Amino acid sequence: MDKWNQIELFVLTAELGNLTKSAETLGISKATATRLLTALEKRLNARLIERNTRGLSLTEVGNLFYFKCKDILDDLKEAESAASETSNEPTGTLRITSSSSFCIQYITPTLSLFQKSYPKIDVELVSVNKYLDLIESGIDIAIRTREFEPNNNITVRKLAQTRRILAASPAYLEKNGVPKSIEELQEHKFLLYTYIHKPDVLHFTRGDESQMIKVKSALKANDGLILKSAALDGLGILIQASSLIHSEVESGTLIPILSEWELPTFSINFAYRNRTHLPAKVRVFIDFMVEQFKHSEIERKWI
Repeated sequence: MDKWNQIELFVLTAELGNLTKSAETLGISKATATRLLTALEKRLNARLIERNTRGLSLTEVGNLFYFKCKDILDDLKEAESAASETSNEPTGTLRITSSSSFCIQYITPTLSLFQKSYPKIDVELVSVNKYLDLIESGIDIAIRTREFEPNNNITVRKLAQTRRILAASPAYLEKNGVPKSIEELQEHKFLLYTYIHKPDVLHFTRGDESQMIKVKSALKANDGLILKSAALDGLGILIQASSLIHSEVESGTLIPILSEWELPTFSINFAYRNRTHLPAKVRVFIDFMVEQFKHSEIERKWI
């Protein structure tokens, strides 16, 4: 039993960076925690944690051992979840990451219904406009546009397809004119999302025709909500996924430009860790979101 206690203590200490907090979390004394950690290092004949006046830090060996141990503990929790799933409701904390735009528009409006169906699941949203490492960050589900993951231990499942469109406010178009051709776009200023590769280079297609142009920016930002706000204020032409500006286009506060030309479509995907038995909390959330999108016919509105 001490071996499991040692590993559990070590993983928790690595994550909290504090032995006292780890001991309190596990309900043991600091003296017991110190004994367990010392016994683990002695058994492995390796220094796992450096102790100094600034706190605790993992050694190189300790860092490698941490990831291996975390996987083992995750597998154990997964096995327990699979064994009890037939008699218990899905439970636990579900950590989801996505862009702030997607969180606000498509996740938070559905959470009351989700938690009504699964009251024992606590949801934690990690809203960031970059791709976190799911394993290192302890993320259960990521919702993002990347179609392939560099880590073979991550599964990608499509949620929906969308496309990018050009749009501007009526005030901007009244002041600067409505572009009638691809070439005229070069006379305008654009609002560019910086996390896209070469955001100022646009590839258009129309039937068998294709054109590529480089545009000038009025504003660059790493958050779609910032760019949408700037577009509504008339600062420039927005290049954005129809999934994020569909309601503004419907209401007329943003006007599509050169709709006969198409920019490349892309998919919005779930990414989650490969598991022999997918944790119930992950499975039910994915199924829930897929059903919500299907029921609302959201994808049809985006294409």
